[in-house]
Amino acid sequence: MNPRISLTPAAFDLIEQLKSLHGELMFHQSGGCCDGSQPMCFEKGDFRLGQSDVCLGEIDGCEFWMNKDQFEYWKHTHLTIDASDGRGSSFSLEIPLGKRFITRSRLFTEEESADLETLKFVED
Repeated sequence: MNPRISLTPAAFDLIEQLKSLHGELMFHQSGGCCDGSQPMCFEKGDFRLGQSDVCLGEIDGCEFWMNKDQFEYWKHTHLTIDASDGRGSSFSLEIPLGKRFITRSRLFTEEESADLETLKFVED
């Protein structure tokens, strides 16, 4: 099965640093309102998921969620989570460290699309 999401070494290092400070983490891909559609990192359970959220998979043991409506636009893309210096404009945990997560995307190949990981939905 092909994953829908992966991460760069820079993102892995930042996630590990945040885990050491905050414990278990989760991600939610912002829809672009005031935080510019960047991936946001929270302590696990600190972001309230709803029936309109779908889990694309895990990165470094952290679930990565997105709104179903937004996923409809991105369902044909593989997402790579990266990290860079610079202050983002959200409530994400990395902001005080002067870092930010970035989502990079590319279209799935036909072969990848034929065998994608199963999505997870919020349980009732």
